Amino acid sequence: MGNSDLPPPPRVEGSSAFGDVVLPDRKRSPWWELGRRLLFALSILVGTVLLVWFDRHGYRDGGDPTNEVDFVDSLYYTTVTLSTTGYGDITPVSERARLINAFVITPARIGFLVLLIGTTLEVLANQGREMFRVARWRRSMNDHVVVIGYGTKGRSAIDTLVRNGIDRDSFVVVDPRPTAREEASSDGLAVIGGDGTRREVLRRAGVDNASQVIVTTDHDATTMMAVLTVRQRNAKAYIVAAVREHDNVPLLRQSGADSVVTSSEAVGRLLGLSSLSPTLGSVMEDLMTYGAGLEVAERDLLVSEVGKQPQTLPDQVIAVVRDEKVYRYFDPVVTLLARGDRLIVVRPSREKPWAPRPGTHNETLADED
Repeated sequence: MGNSDLPPPPRVEGSSAFGDVVLPDRKRSPWWELGRRLLFALSILVGTVLLVWFDRHGYRDGGDPTNEVDFVDSLYYTTVTLSTTGYGDITPVSERARLINAFVITPARIGFLVLLIGTTLEVLANQGREMFRVARWRRSMNDHVVVIGYGTKGRSAIDTLVRNGIDRDSFVVVDPRPTAREEASSDGLAVIGGDGTRREVLRRAGVDNASQVIVTTDHDATTMMAVLTVRQRNAKAYIVAAVREHDNVPLLRQSGADSVVTSSEAVGRLLGLSSLSPTLGSVMEDLMTYGAGLEVAERDLLVSEVGKQPQTLPDQVIAVVRDEKVYRYFDPVVTLLARGDRLIVVRPSREKPWAPRPGTHNETLADED
């Protein structure tokens, strides 16, 4: 796909640019609870009406010359009784009707009132509590990570950051798809429902105060629009974007992305290496898989390592970061390590990525001396 062949961003039916904030561990909607309880109340009402109707010969209607109770009278008696109005025009006269009123209808009356009053109070309390949670969450959102798109790539990116010490409370997911929002919420993440290319949605996600933004949408055109909008709102955030086609990498960088990952080429290269050399493919897969075997990590330089060659360190150094530029370990510029350098190393995955080798964790870093 060339630079001029970008498809239009997909339109998601039912999505809204003004998505609500959904915090993790949120229970069922208060309106769902209200509907459920109203259904229970209606069941009590219908059951009581039928009970009075079947036992209508035990009741007397003082306003009817015949003193007979029909179905309408049963409905009327039930409503005024359950609501505790009780006009007294229809009364139970038989012993059975009085016992049924005492042991069945009276508890039903109490349950009916508890359902109505309790539901109203709970709905109001839940809404107030949720509004308070959202307001407190907005005040605390600063230097957080916004992830636009919660698919396989977005989920893996968050898992990697969490395993490297970033708290789940520091993430905000933006996605218009209901299934993705449900998955993110069940994973303990705050969620904004809406299109990640819309300014209002990004404002709700607090992108203006975010330290990092990860864009992993399903379409390169959508990714580009999201990156442009994020960069307009936040000039300092570090933006990482994933694209399918390598031809779109320059456009993403021009749009404001600091780092662009080409997903299709990465997978294709891994497939090719595995075909040429199964062992090499397994090593590459090991490096890309978190939690077992080898891990690529970045760490600070120690004081004791200043002036040494990268190849002589205990870690397997593959690159050196100096003045925000990356040099291969064999580059003449980094023949000798200097203060302020950072090392890109390959190490066992059980070690923390940012820490020196075991036994040296308390040594002074080169930029702290």
